[in-house]
Amino acid sequence: MTRLAPVARLTQYARGGGSCKIPPGELERIVAGLTGGDDALLVGGPDGDDAAVLRIEGGRAVVSAADFFTPVVDDAYDWGRIAAANALSHVYAVGGVPLMALNLLGWPADALPAELAREVLRGGRDTAALAGVAIAGGHTIDDPEPKYGLAVTGIADPDRLLRLDAGRPGVPLTLTKPLGLGVLNARHKATGEVFAHAVAAMTELNAAAGLAALERGAACATDVAGPGLLGHLYKLARASGVTAVVDASAVPYLDGARAAVRDGFVPGGTRRNLRWVSPHTDFRRIAEEERLLLADAQTSGGLLVAGEIPGAPVIGELVGRQRYTLVIR
Repeated sequence: MTRLAPVARLTQYARGGGSCKIPPGELERIVAGLTGGDDALLVGGPDGDDAAVLRIEGGRAVVSAADFFTPVVDDAYDWGRIAAANALSHVYAVGGVPLMALNLLGWPADALPAELAREVLRGGRDTAALAGVAIAGGHTIDDPEPKYGLAVTGIADPDRLLRLDAGRPGVPLTLTKPLGLGVLNARHKATGEVFAHAVAAMTELNAAAGLAALERGAACATDVAGPGLLGHLYKLARASGVTAVVDASAVPYLDGARAAVRDGFVPGGTRRNLRWVSPHTDFRRIAEEERLLLADAQTSGGLLVAGEIPGAPVIGELVGRQRYTLVIR
């Protein structure tokens, strides 16, 4: 099927960059004490896990997650693919298998044609199909900013979950996708340059990574999204009562990411992430450019696993709790 030629640059309809999420520190204060309340809720309480997991009858658990955001690329079909992969990732990050999803769409009906919205939904459908997930309708609103994502339902084995609070000292840390998506998307929004390798990374499903983590006996993981590598690692180490040590030289980056930072294409979310984790981080002699890349706000990033995954780089390890929650060397 031929893609619809864009009538406007979709990223220009986004007030901020990427997911436009509430800063993580502020969000934690807002939702404090407003989650939980059921002993059957295995994952999804105050630690800020990627999805909720509820034990049900028959030795099973149901997994639920939702995510949506404003356009990170101008191609409507690719945006739909990216948003769907990102939402599905939350289920993989807790060790689940997604089964069904509902579309979540906000659309400026007076500003952008309905045909373009159809392209977004088609991208989401095609990615869901790759994951073996059925799209069963959804919900739409008229919104001055276009927004798209999925509410996803899946299943999991309640005795084989990936949790934020299950990290233990002596376990290596593995990252399954390179960083730099936030700064490359910021450059794309500002200049119109297209980064096909970034789109390929964002549309890659984390299904194989999640399965590999379980097969290797991992019990602790998270996906890397808006809070960046450092933000997610801080939440993981804090919940597990350990310190995370990162070898900065081992962290992989997408081609062009360093140049984007040097040229000033740094999303506001990336800077907010860095401010949030800095009081809890010993950066040793790590330069500002490297700090920004480590805190870069990702869209549909990889999995960060406490354990080794074949073919993915080990970027550090968990150790006993020290003065700082994060140590970057």
